Amino acid sequence: MISEKRKETLRVVKFVMFSISAGVIEILSFTLLNELTDWPYWPCYLIALILSVIWNFTLNRKFTFKSVANVPVAMAKILAFYCVFTPVTTILGNYLAESLHWNEYIVTGINMGLNISTEYLYDRFVVFRKTLDTNNLAQRQREKEDR
Repeated sequence: MISEKRKETLRVVKFVMFSISAGVIEILSFTLLNELTDWPYWPCYLIALILSVIWNFTLNRKFTFKSVANVPVAMAKILAFYCVFTPVTTILGNYLAESLHWNEYIVTGINMGLNISTEYLYDRFVVFRKTLDTNNLAQRQREKEDR
């Protein structure tokens, strides 16, 4: 039987790995938009963020939190998180990049660091709190451990 501490450590590691892959999607799409358009910071950041959120949610729901949570309900909770996170980081990021002339990539990196830490806590303790380890993957793992 896997201890709860080990299970949570594995959950954090998976979340970080999937978030890194979402970060790659975010930074690549941000770079393409930033370099190939003359748009200001905020639409480039916003589009890149949306793409990474969809990717990250899909993978983490299935493999990290192993949840059978109702997808529309879970996505609504994620939307609530991003209704706070996105305006704050978009406005602050735009101010830092456009008004203070900070490097757009440094600003995006700061936002990504804030995102990974706050979203893990929100996902773990709000979105998937009651449905952790309830999907088929978790069920098969329990059966394998019981043998």
